[in-house]
Amino acid sequence: MPQDMVDLLVIGGGANGAGIARDAAGRGLSVLLAERGDLGGATSSSSSKLIHGGLRYLEHYEFRLVREALAEREVLLRLAPHIIWPMRFVLPHAPEMRPRWMLRAGLFLYDHLAKRVTLPASEALDFSRHPWGAPLGPQARHGFAYSDAWVEDARLVVLNARDAAARGADVRVRTRFTAATRHADGWSVTLAGEDGRSEVVRARAIANAAGPWVMQALEGTGVAAPDRVRLVRGSHIIVPALYEGPQAYILQNDDRRVVFVIPYEGRFTLIGTTDVPHDPASGPPHCTPEEAEYLCRAVSRQFRRPVVPQDIVWSYSGVRPLHDDGAENPSAVTRDYVLKMDRQGAPLLSVFGGKITTYRRLAEDAAGQICAALGHAGQPWTDRAALPGGDLGGLTAEAFLAEAARRYGFLDGETLRRLFHCYGGELEAVLGPARHAADLGRDLGGGITERELDWMIRHEWVREPEDALWRRTKRGLHMDAAGREAFAEAFPRLARAA
Repeated sequence: MPQDMVDLLVIGGGANGAGIARDAAGRGLSVLLAERGDLGGATSSSSSKLIHGGLRYLEHYEFRLVREALAEREVLLRLAPHIIWPMRFVLPHAPEMRPRWMLRAGLFLYDHLAKRVTLPASEALDFSRHPWGAPLGPQARHGFAYSDAWVEDARLVVLNARDAAARGADVRVRTRFTAATRHADGWSVTLAGEDGRSEVVRARAIANAAGPWVMQALEGTGVAAPDRVRLVRGSHIIVPALYEGPQAYILQNDDRRVVFVIPYEGRFTLIGTTDVPHDPASGPPHCTPEEAEYLCRAVSRQFRRPVVPQDIVWSYSGVRPLHDDGAENPSAVTRDYVLKMDRQGAPLLSVFGGKITTYRRLAEDAAGQICAALGHAGQPWTDRAALPGGDLGGLTAEAFLAEAARRYGFLDGETLRRLFHCYGGELEAVLGPARHAADLGRDLGGGITERELDWMIRHEWVREPEDALWRRTKRGLHMDAAGREAFAEAFPRLARAA
């Protein structure tokens, strides 16, 4: 093998691509990951931010997918407790949608399809007695509660990339895959960097994890597409907090879809999602007025407090590249993934579909197939290895926070909790020897200090203000337009100094 040839080139730095790069690097392969924009900059930072089995998938008889996702839920809660944590969901009973026995049966299956270790079982609720019924309208008399988990989705991607890099992977952002030529023993791949210059690299195998651009990447390899994806847009809106408490709600809408209502960033409520076919010719995805109205109407039907489009303080949309299984209704299209390996010469593996909950299993499967194709004896390992910041030294999240509060007493509780949910066990590495607020440098807005931004630039591939404000953190939501503009103006100077 030529010395300048890597074992694996991964196209795409979303959850699947970063997960594959991490797994493959941990098995001893030399890896180069090329991401055209920012890590997690598209679909993987625009999800509903849930690690869940997918309760509604049971209606489509996707029992294997739900079982696998439920099992992964426990694995990820253990490996990344700082960015993934339990959340209780309230499901009001709407008799005109689904009978109570059907919901009870579905929740029984949800409780028992996979082993639960950390999460409590479902329960029936009487809203005349239970405080979680308070935000709901008077028509909601009964319901259920069950458990799933929340994830800081964009940080999940970055942490996988960081661990891949720590294991030897070369992670390149703002690096576009343009074309590849296949040879018997490998690929010649053309990449275009941030400065527009092209570079040809050699790779023994390619993993095409380009998400919504998987078909375009295949075109660049000259390999006929073995399968197809359907692009489905999911839009979300953010409004001021609709209620107090840590519980989320899952509402049965009148079109038989479900809408999530989730506490967000301490003072907001996240509402989503839609399922709308997306035409890439229409440009980048955005929440249309029709989608915003749909989500407002779904919540207003069941909450005491109506929601109107004028309440929206922010919105976002992502394009889900679902494996095209022929379903007519976008909501019925499978969320399962399909991996296609082409061995007509140097190996090419393409990823179709998938969901963020099962990204690690997908990556494990993909890395296993790639190792087999290359004759490399790598073994699965990621189900036992914490992500960066996930090792809390044997402490629970609350115990770790209590210890951090003693060490960094100059930080208020809200700030400390936010930093923990970003950096977890690496909190001391981020804050360094700081003993006073002034040691962290100037507050650049939204609570992001010069010390924190320096960490994100040095260790998390932050290249633009948006990377820091909307993906590594969500502090842009806590700033007004003038504050975001001031942050953007200061960013180039701070980036040069990092």
